[in-house]
Amino acid sequence: MPRYQMRQKWLSWGDDYTVADEAGQPRYFIDGRGFSFGSKLAFQDMQGKELAFIAQKLLAWGPTYEIYRGGELAAVVKKSLFTLFRAEFTVDVPGPDDLVAQGNFWDYEYQFTRGSRSVANVSKAFFSLTDTYGIECADEEDDVLILAAAVVIDQCSHERRD
Repeated sequence: MPRYQMRQKWLSWGDDYTVADEAGQPRYFIDGRGFSFGSKLAFQDMQGKELAFIAQKLLAWGPTYEIYRGGELAAVVKKSLFTLFRAEFTVDVPGPDDLVAQGNFWDYEYQFTRGSRSVANVSKAFFSLTDTYGIECADEEDDVLILAAAVVIDQCSHERRD
């Protein structure tokens, strides 16, 4: 199971993140666009090739983000509005393989599931200056999609705190 550490950069114009593999080697960079209407983030490999683009939908009922890959809509991540005592996000992908992310009330620990099967676990590190998450994905899963959805959940958590 691939494991990643996603860390938000401390000083940056936008919400930037670095993603390292379990050996500590940088694998991905997420470049948040500063000074834009709504959150916009480019998910890139370390050579600067864009693997996904994340854009917040401003006119939506509740926090909603779209993830594009190769210019095509790959997923819509939406926070469920009517849940008690826990957060829930849906990751709507084309076809029947939607994901659901559910976690505790504070969004510090959550799990992505497809149906009744767990496909990824996310855990926040508490003793860090910046938001830092450990993410473990199942072998056959799309790591980029899960990591991008984890960024969206972090963005939604920031909206709640602001």
